[in-house]
Amino acid sequence: MIYYRDGKSVLARQGVDRRRVDLSQVPKHVRDAVIAAENRSFYEDAGVSVKGTARAVWSTLTGRQLQGGSTITQQLVRNYYSGLSQERSVTRKFKEILIAVKVDQSKSKDWVLEQYLNTIYFGRGANGVQSAARAYFGKDVEKLSVAEGAYLAAVIQQPSRFADPKGSDLAAARARWQSVIKAMGQTGALTPQQVAAERFPELVEPKKPFELKGQAQYMLEQVTAELNRRGYSDEDINSGGLKIVTTFDKKLMQAAKRAVTEVLPDATPKKVRTGLAAVDPATGEVVAFYGGKPSQSKYYDSAFSAKVMAGSTFKPYTLAAALDNGFDLSTRVDGNSPLRVASAAQAIPNDGDRSYGQINLISATQNSVNTAFVDLGQKVGLDKVAEVAEAAGIPASQLDQHKHAAAFPLGVASVSAVQNASGFSTFANKGVHMEAHVVKSVTDAEGREQVVEPVATKVVGEQAAADTTYAMQQVVKYGTGTAARLYDRPVAGKTGTTDESKSVWFNGFTPQLSVAVDMFRDDNATVTIPGYGTQFGGQLPAQIWRAFMTEAMAGKPVEEFPEPSEYGWSSGYTEPDRDRDLPRPDYTAPPADPGWDGPESDPVLPPTDEPPTDELPDDLGRSGGPPEETAPPETDEPDQPSIQQDDLQDTRPQDGRDRQPAA
Repeated sequence: MIYYRDGKSVLARQGVDRRRVDLSQVPKHVRDAVIAAENRSFYEDAGVSVKGTARAVWSTLTGRQLQGGSTITQQLVRNYYSGLSQERSVTRKFKEILIAVKVDQSKSKDWVLEQYLNTIYFGRGANGVQSAARAYFGKDVEKLSVAEGAYLAAVIQQPSRFADPKGSDLAAARARWQSVIKAMGQTGALTPQQVAAERFPELVEPKKPFELKGQAQYMLEQVTAELNRRGYSDEDINSGGLKIVTTFDKKLMQAAKRAVTEVLPDATPKKVRTGLAAVDPATGEVVAFYGGKPSQSKYYDSAFSAKVMAGSTFKPYTLAAALDNGFDLSTRVDGNSPLRVASAAQAIPNDGDRSYGQINLISATQNSVNTAFVDLGQKVGLDKVAEVAEAAGIPASQLDQHKHAAAFPLGVASVSAVQNASGFSTFANKGVHMEAHVVKSVTDAEGREQVVEPVATKVVGEQAAADTTYAMQQVVKYGTGTAARLYDRPVAGKTGTTDESKSVWFNGFTPQLSVAVDMFRDDNATVTIPGYGTQFGGQLPAQIWRAFMTEAMAGKPVEEFPEPSEYGWSSGYTEPDRDRDLPRPDYTAPPADPGWDGPESDPVLPPTDEPPTDELPDDLGRSGGPPEETAPPETDEPDQPSIQQDDLQDTRPQDGRDRQPAA
């Protein structure tokens, strides 16, 4: 049983996969294989093996592991009659013998064999030979070849080990299969020529333990994957009698779906993907996500599997690295455009080639100034930026090929929505990253509960996290993320828009919840919505974020962020000034009017095909530069470097598998 995080609401049930067939439907060579492998004297004995039973009883009496020796009739009795326990004891063994003799006297051998073939467990969650044929070879039992039938007979001995054998288990499975083929030759079921001609069959890929649809399927994919990482085999999950409590909140899962489907216009192209992920900063639990429409691609969700360029949502990791290494919010960096860095192939511009002069880190964050963050990355060291991002949950494999490029702070690395939400949760949790996970606890059939203890990693100090959060608050109050404001509580966040709007983001958090929303296309083209134009992070992604958080935070207490350092603000200003330092914390914002769209130059979503005329510099594409080793592609705007298209394409998962980034 798999439950939502409340431990009561059922997410999925795993039943028994059994499909009964008549004995006449089972090919003779399959029956012969089972008899040769399990009980060669089946048609001659009295339902029990005297020698085998004596050996098993002796092993039990001496305390050794109970050995084999049971006939097909005894195995049937053990599995068919519910009154006979599975305990390993001499008493149970004698009961089994008595019932086996009774069955042999009262039932025909064909009846016994038919019941046996329909009840025995073959692994892969398959009970009975018909289900096993489908599970291992994707065909009905009538169509099994000699080699395939022999493999099913071989599996009976060790169904868990041979269900999906790899390495030494595969070698053992081959050896066991070969012994069954030879046994068929010894019983006369195969001629010596046939024995020599048989070849080990090819197994189909095992299906995942659970087959559902939509977001439920995505949930179970992630639950299964995490259980596998924690040491549970698919066999354990299929037939271990486990009670699994996930981290998913049923109501928030529904809210995530509503936020995406109700905000996105009906005219949204089918190739446009939207992912949403919500992480509890205090625990690392993924409480909700939206993985996209199942019709878009089976087993490929937009929250966990899809990894697209982070764009400017990566800048806070650079900011946090600087603040944790001796810099402060009053530190001045070069906001002029373009900026030339010795290690870069070409100069890096700001959006619209706008220059800001020497600006502090608050203003650089609020206005998402590319050159300022490139300069900051050079000052603090790109290795330290990579260390912070990795400690915050972004795998090194996604960072390594980019971390020496001058444009690294601008988000040329690709991440998933879950990874980015988990990364930002670090700032909400006072600089401590809690490992993102989707399983809360697992209780086995004996009632033993294992509670998942996520790994806690100190990423940056509390003050560095507080100051990073303060800078991101200004993004939502006065900068590129005003569309994400919640009028009843503080919000910190960051927009992100990559080259040519191939991926657009809004990442934000309250003290209780960190949420990331991204949009991209399957074909890596520009995200354009009819009637809404080319998208930017501060538009539809921010609106989706706000729609979800409005519902998620309803009724939750209002919590304040920690106070920033004293140098986190400048005195003497009574209203925001984009080209100067930010106002002091006690500045009074405009009235909390849901109809107020923020300062005149904020990127408010226009009902037109044209992009905003005064888009703030939040985009990496007209922003940022290519990795150091990569020559930029030709463009009609030679002064505007762009990120290589392959950066996105080569990290996009296909058929549920992530491709390795191009060298």
